[in-house]
Amino acid sequence: MCRVVDLQQAVLAKNDACAHTLREDLAARGTALVNLLSSPGSGKTALLEGELTLARSRHIPVAALTADLATENDAVRLARSRVPVKQVLTDGLCHLEAEMLGGHLHGWLPADTRLLFIENVGNLVCPASYDLGETLRVVLASVTEGEDKPLKYPTAFGLAHLVVVTKMDIADAVSFDEAEFRANVERINPGVEVVLTSARGGTGGGVLLDRALAARDGAPVHIPVMTRTSHHVHDVEDGRPYEAGHPHDGGHPHEHPHDGGHPHDAHSHDGEHTHAPRTPGGHPHPTGSDTVASSRS
Repeated sequence: MCRVVDLQQAVLAKNDACAHTLREDLAARGTALVNLLSSPGSGKTALLEGELTLARSRHIPVAALTADLATENDAVRLARSRVPVKQVLTDGLCHLEAEMLGGHLHGWLPADTRLLFIENVGNLVCPASYDLGETLRVVLASVTEGEDKPLKYPTAFGLAHLVVVTKMDIADAVSFDEAEFRANVERINPGVEVVLTSARGGTGGGVLLDRALAARDGAPVHIPVMTRTSHHVHDVEDGRPYEAGHPHDGGHPHEHPHDGGHPHDAHSHDGEHTHAPRTPGGHPHPTGSDTVASSRS
């Protein structure tokens, strides 16, 4: 057991160091990273597509990177917003890591990007423990997932700077109890804002974009209690999370054999989005063959 815990702590310590560097690099260029976490089918992609489209209509330079175990479906959908989009296929890895993310951004992320949205792999376990150098961590849950979702996934919800409820247009049909959900969120993460949205109905459209822009421009973000009570604690500077490290649900081990790296085949699709190529012996890094999803016209 000690060996598992030691390995876990070593892996997360390395990730936190990489996240710290990535956060500094992004801040130096004026870019804020927004890390979106949710279960599969929560409506994360639909919400993000709407926010990216709105950002483009407001002439706000944004970009998005979406991660999945397989398929490029989400990148194809997000590319309809006509902002730069990149797909990362993890080939079975259940989360993104800071070093991996940094490699994908190198040479791809447009220099003027103000907001970079990361659509993390769809689950609320593994991604919750990995800081990606984000300015804002957003956890989403749909009305169909049950009011006890925050209690079942305390690390994910407990480390969120913002909680978003999706699919509010069908809340009545599934008997969603908003008051109970809010109470459960408050138990896990006191004081965190809960935003109600519906990509189909238009409820809450633009709120995520506005909160992200505010954080990017220096507005204080919510500081979860969990980051203050854990032995892995955010350093706080001017009320904002800085160096991130995260507690874990019951010693969840994160030992993932990489087999010489995560294989990713390089290809693009008619200028719509890009896919990370394979780099032997390590994490994938984009090459000169990568292209930006679309121009900002």
